[in-house]
Amino acid sequence: MNKKEIIKYLPYKKPFLFVDELTEISENGVIGNYTFKENEFFYEGHFKENPITPGVILTETMAQIGVVCLGIFLLKDEISSEEKKPKIALTSNQVDFFLPVYPGEKVTVISEKEYFRFNKLKCAVKLMNEKNELICRGVISGMIIAK
Repeated sequence: MNKKEIIKYLPYKKPFLFVDELTEISENGVIGNYTFKENEFFYEGHFKENPITPGVILTETMAQIGVVCLGIFLLKDEISSEEKKPKIALTSNQVDFFLPVYPGEKVTVISEKEYFRFNKLKCAVKLMNEKNELICRGVISGMIIAK
């Protein structure tokens, strides 16, 4: 399963898909990016006349790239043989925020697997801007079921 196929298996679609591309993926982690378009649905009301990407959306971006894409890769043999999209559930997250993300910014997610057992994947994830500055970091876990 290649990087583009992994994205096709994601259980999301616009306007709630926050993965543009995966640049690296292995058994131990993933790197991918997303550019926040200026017309994203959440900028209209967050905040008045000063749009900033909500922290929950940054967390979702980190989870989609850093946990879900990696989980699909780790379960690629089961998923591709079943021809089914995996079922995914966030089980926990703890994220610290340091910088805002504005409309038009491209971010990069870097995720390192801490463990994957009993279909629970736990990753240390960080989000970087184009200046290679740390936007936020944390630990995100999810259950990924291929069947």
